[in-house]
Amino acid sequence: MKYTPHTQKDIDTMLDAIGISSAEALFDIIPGDIRARNFNIADGISEIQAEKELVKTASLNSSGLRYFAGGGFYRHYVPAAVDLLSSRTEFTTAYTPYQAEASQGTLQALYEYQTSICRITSKEAANASLYDGGTALAEAVIMASEINRKNKIIIDSAVNPLYINIIKTYTKHLDLEITEIPFKNYRTDKKLLKKSLTKKTSSVVLQNPNFFGAVSDYEDLIKEIHSAGALAVASVYPLSLGILKTPGRMGFDIVTGEGQSLGNYLNFGGPYLGIMATDKKYMRKLPGRIVGRAEDKDGKRGYLLTLQAREQHIRRQRATSNICTNQNLMALRAQIFLSLLGKDGYSGLAAKNHSRAEELKEKLKKIPGIELPDYGATFNEFVIALPVNACKLIESMLENGIFAGIPLSKFYNGNFITEKNNELLVCATELNDSEDINDYARLMTRLMTRLMKKEVSS
Repeated sequence: MKYTPHTQKDIDTMLDAIGISSAEALFDIIPGDIRARNFNIADGISEIQAEKELVKTASLNSSGLRYFAGGGFYRHYVPAAVDLLSSRTEFTTAYTPYQAEASQGTLQALYEYQTSICRITSKEAANASLYDGGTALAEAVIMASEINRKNKIIIDSAVNPLYINIIKTYTKHLDLEITEIPFKNYRTDKKLLKKSLTKKTSSVVLQNPNFFGAVSDYEDLIKEIHSAGALAVASVYPLSLGILKTPGRMGFDIVTGEGQSLGNYLNFGGPYLGIMATDKKYMRKLPGRIVGRAEDKDGKRGYLLTLQAREQHIRRQRATSNICTNQNLMALRAQIFLSLLGKDGYSGLAAKNHSRAEELKEKLKKIPGIELPDYGATFNEFVIALPVNACKLIESMLENGIFAGIPLSKFYNGNFITEKNNELLVCATELNDSEDINDYARLMTRLMTRLMKKEVSS
């Protein structure tokens, strides 16, 4: 049976009933400069043809490319048990399990996920996941404003620029005033940020490690933030918490993060997993769903969705948040992943990621022409300055099977970053072994020499 069973006669009847000549006319209200130019969709194909196309597309995942790109989304090893357990029929469903009748197995898994998030962040309460790291951070900013009834938001510009754009989009029609504080030498400009604090500041948004991989201890800064009556909001790379000081120990009030690195694949950009945790006193302001554990009159343990009064289906326009879906399957995978690793495995994996990046950093330091800005400790990724255009170098390395990194010019266009377009954000994970790192360094040396000669001759 076709997915869309309407015949052309059915379609013509419906169009005639609403007084238009074609389905495309439904979109005439959209300005021409932002609408798709062509709504024509190819005719359906057979199941055999569809399978061939899907296999062809899936094969791109194993094209042989070796990845050294991060920027908030990372290629990590996913144990086979994660795929096996998360695909069991007890967990797979077409239904979004957000109502009270969700199965006890699903609710228990989410409860355990919340427990794990609290443990790795050193916070007291977590929700049962949000869409992704960016939307979780935007929800945290709104949550902070709901808590202290202030509307001025300060964002460190070393936060992932994609996340900053999401915050701006989320809050565009809210009474919130956003100020970005320029970073200094790829790090938070703490002095400038402190000067920007006022009694009207609702929250300060920081990231650790930041977009450039820089690791910081924000404990002293957070004390200043709290003294001004504001809340400290963090975006974290959860895997790094295996070896870094946790946001809870630093004093952050609300912690968010992208959970893709916890047992989830890159998947061409999603679906991903938004992590969010806070203190117990702010738990009623958490957006999304919270699973609780209770006992019935006979003392039998059970799990249920709790604190539902805040939800939009009850409070409507007075709701803390209008988000209505959690990433249940992705959260389940994250919980399985963390359970498989255990405490020692979690710390060991974080240490392995750090050591791989440091190994690559040492190799690149020895290549003539490459500069590594000195901005202190980093985790997983770092910035290098090239003597050639970063985009040109990436193209050349791609031809040789290596994805060299992310050009910072794609995000900053001369703002905060030098206008030479030669900065490259490089990343290494546990999947980049010493052979990959050596090949990267050798190819980088050879190609840079060639590209530099071309630029000199031109």
